Amino acid sequence: MTDVIGLYETHLTVASLKVSIPFYRDIVGLELATTFEERMAFFWIAGKQRGMLGLWQSGRSPMGLRLHIALQTSLTGILGAAAHLKSHGVQPLGFSSEPIDEPVVIGWMPAVSQYFADPDGHSIEYMHILDEPADRDFGVAPYSTWRARQ
Repeated sequence: MTDVIGLYETHLTVASLKVSIPFYRDIVGLELATTFEERMAFFWIAGKQRGMLGLWQSGRSPMGLRLHIALQTSLTGILGAAAHLKSHGVQPLGFSSEPIDEPVVIGWMPAVSQYFADPDGHSIEYMHILDEPADRDFGVAPYSTWRARQ
């Protein structure tokens, strides 16, 4: 079983990033982590290692996003997650909802992630923040690719 140690992130859909980014940054007081074009923005909650809020402009999220949560776990836990999920009849998924057999790395953070869906189709993610320099140009690719680049 994967060792969940906390809730790391949650996502909300918003009508307008142009309105929501200043609201969450200037009024709520969250630190803007990054934006990707006009489709989404991430904010740190209490710092990089603590938590994150993702805002997706309506109709622009990946994986046909309905709701999404990311559960923080250890690197060991996430590396064993695909086998654990499969043993319970749950298909491990990649960032774009494709079937995969190993977790992916999101280079801009960097974090290693294993996605899957709950019985209602909500996006669930096991996530571990890597203690390595970020690489925005890496994009999202398998963990083995991240390791091989070093």
